[in-house]
Amino acid sequence: MNLRVGIGTDRHPLKKPGRMVLGGTVVSEEVGLEGHSDADVVCHALIDALFGAAGIGDIGEYFDQSERWRGASSLVMLKQTKELLAQKGWTIVNVDVTVTCGAVKLSPFREKMIETLASSLGIDMESVNVKFKTANGLGFEASEGASAIAVCLISRSPSG
Repeated sequence: MNLRVGIGTDRHPLKKPGRMVLGGTVVSEEVGLEGHSDADVVCHALIDALFGAAGIGDIGEYFDQSERWRGASSLVMLKQTKELLAQKGWTIVNVDVTVTCGAVKLSPFREKMIETLASSLGIDMESVNVKFKTANGLGFEASEGASAIAVCLISRSPSG
């Protein structure tokens, strides 16, 4: 069995007013993240981790700054990423994400994020983990934006 690990990161600045979507879940209707798509740093970091593990580039190569992706749901991008990996014989084993954002309390949304991500990736909820940090008043993520770091493990059988 061939196993590979990938890591991905993303960060976006806050915008007010706005709507913040993380892990495909609306976490705020008062403050959002600035970006070309829905600026979901969780999905974007996961997408880059998956592309990296498979050795097939990065999010910008597949989901560019064209009008096609303006305001797009990052869950659509995540599902397309999963399908692309499946076409290449890869199976997602597990994913783990750490989100840093001091502007919004995120822990009440953990289970919904896990459920949404697991469904989008076609894996069990036990194979998805999401953690939250506040930045402890330090740096960009404390009050100016949000960031995410994601890791994943993918597998492919020798015949894949």
